[in-house]
Amino acid sequence: MVSRREFHLTIAAAALAGALAGVLWVRAPEPEIVRTATAQVLEGRPGSFAAVAKRTMPSVVNIFTTQRVRLRRSPFGPGDPFDQFFRDFFPEMPQEQERQSLGSGFIMDPDGTIMTNHHVVGTADEIKVKLGDGRSFAAKLVGSDQRTDIAVIKVDAKDLPAAEVGNSDTLAVGDWVLAIGNPFGLEETVTAGIVSAKERVIGAGAYDDFIQTDASINPGNSGGPLIDADGRVVGVNSAIFSRTGGSIGIGFAIPINLAKKIGAELRANRRVARGWFGVAMQDVTPELARALGLEETVGALVADIYQGGPAWKGGIRRGDVVVGFEGKQIHTAREITRLASDAAIGSTVSVEVIRGGERKTLAVVIEEPAEQTREAPRG
Repeated sequence: MVSRREFHLTIAAAALAGALAGVLWVRAPEPEIVRTATAQVLEGRPGSFAAVAKRTMPSVVNIFTTQRVRLRRSPFGPGDPFDQFFRDFFPEMPQEQERQSLGSGFIMDPDGTIMTNHHVVGTADEIKVKLGDGRSFAAKLVGSDQRTDIAVIKVDAKDLPAAEVGNSDTLAVGDWVLAIGNPFGLEETVTAGIVSAKERVIGAGAYDDFIQTDASINPGNSGGPLIDADGRVVGVNSAIFSRTGGSIGIGFAIPINLAKKIGAELRANRRVARGWFGVAMQDVTPELARALGLEETVGALVADIYQGGPAWKGGIRRGDVVVGFEGKQIHTAREITRLASDAAIGSTVSVEVIRGGERKTLAVVIEEPAEQTREAPRG
């Protein structure tokens, strides 16, 4: 006969055994579940980038530049008479200083055309290019565009290994990418990462449209290619975000689709001819939308307009809200700058504006800006 105390102990032991069994089952899933979860994490991750790097590296070049800078003798800046005084009475003092820098680039065609960054070669007096096979050439500047930081140089060589160019529009956040270049003078350096973001604005100018990547980019990588997992160039490495001067996993590349367009213009005309709209604009915020009586927060407000400019001639006035440009809905002021820039000079574009609560469609002829500074009207 089982006593009451023994009965209670038996029930408690059974309950404890059941609880432990439940815990063990939760913490020790079936091996198949573990394998499936691991496969999902590793899916799409290549085993090695060796073949891609080997195929692409011959088209990557190292660039060495020299810039001669006139030294100032006067603390009051250039043009000060004391500056010339020091030069006349102390002629033995150095008149110039040479500044040397390095960067990267990639071969665009077998005839020696190379793409790189404006900030690498745009102000250089001498450009030297070293190929992957060890040969070195003097290069000449074909053209350079400061606004997009794209430059094209040329070496006198034939049958060079040109890079395969991809399509940056098909890149997706999370795609694998490689950066190849000459960081700190360390030739043929390859780093890997993913696309962290697209269409990133970093305050470099109105034409910001960067690919952000966590592939290590350092000084000397500038101008080198960002390539996808198939070895195709999808970007031109341009900048890093860093408080120390070294990579912290935030790098930026110019999309190759933009770089190709700029490069073609530089090769054809040695410069980039951009369309001019002739307005100063600002984004429409929710507060501004309410003040203007807009039903939704869209468009860009014309904060000022250049009298006699294209927009003025087309009937656009200060206070208008531009909501459409050639049938495309406008959300930010930057979009106007980009669309007008891309429009052919002399072409007529349709612009939809909201004025006094009414929508109007106006025709504006895109012009090329003159070199002199324009002053916006104040009336």
